[in-house]
Amino acid sequence: MSTDTDASPVTAPATPAGCTNFKLRQLTRRVTQHYDQHLNGAGLKITQYSLLTHVDKLGPVAPGELARRMDMGASTLTRNLQPLVAAGWLLMGEGMDARSRLVHITEAGREVRRQAQRRWKAAQIALNDKLGAATVVALHDLLDQGLAAFHEGDSHED
Repeated sequence: MSTDTDASPVTAPATPAGCTNFKLRQLTRRVTQHYDQHLNGAGLKITQYSLLTHVDKLGPVAPGELARRMDMGASTLTRNLQPLVAAGWLLMGEGMDARSRLVHITEAGREVRRQAQRRWKAAQIALNDKLGAATVVALHDLLDQGLAAFHEGDSHED
């Protein structure tokens, strides 16, 4: 004979509470501030460091390809490139034909990136310490899953 106390409780699936966009933007702002504080001594913001790093690793790259690789809109990329070009850290050069352009990193850009890399590493270690390495690994996994889901949807929008 079974009683109500013998039955396993049935739990409803978790339902997200609150606005996901708002929560992500809150975290993103705080993480950006964290990295910017560390990179400030090198005269860069995290977005600028990321751009320099991508251009350095990709070599001369078309702006459209750079925007795609960074998952960034073309106008946002243009706006973020301007101060780096003005500082002499990046150059906009000619591409394969008269209509195309390529973004190049300069030697001065490589040097400022090398100097900032130590500060970026310190920021990364401090973030891992603050959140816990396991939380950061889990966060990366969740973010990668979310990005992959959006990229799957992108391939169907032509």
